[in-house]
Amino acid sequence: MRIAVCPGSFDPVTCGHIDIFARASTIVDRLIVAVFHNPGKKPLFTMEERVEMLRVATAHIPNIKVDCFSGLLTEYVRQQNSTIIVRGLRALTDFEAEFQRALLIKKIDPGMETVFMMTNTEYSFVSSTGVKELAMFGGNISGLVPEAVKAKIIERLNHD
Repeated sequence: MRIAVCPGSFDPVTCGHIDIFARASTIVDRLIVAVFHNPGKKPLFTMEERVEMLRVATAHIPNIKVDCFSGLLTEYVRQQNSTIIVRGLRALTDFEAEFQRALLIKKIDPGMETVFMMTNTEYSFVSSTGVKELAMFGGNISGLVPEAVKAKIIERLNHD
């Protein structure tokens, strides 16, 4: 069974992420979408909330499992009996950072492969940070995030 891990903070999950998940799920038997704890970020949603939003947003993709972890990505990928990491790219600037990360992972574990997938051009400008900023100022985030996620963002921003 070919298992791949697609890690990210997904705070919140966007339509660009869903596009990558749907396409990546067609080239593996199981795609694990893994929310990771990034100590360098102050998330809008808890890890548990992000996992739940991802479960709802990916329910239409049958071979996806949503999980969460903290610690080294390479250790998590090994624990999942995988050697494949999927990373989505929007622009050249994403590639530079992801390329360095992939080389470091390769140094740590030469058997691991990072697969880069370009997002659909329709979502090439969409980022979680941009969505949060737009929503904070009352902008319309329809079409940038799944509808269930949009409702959670609006609810969170109206309560904080």
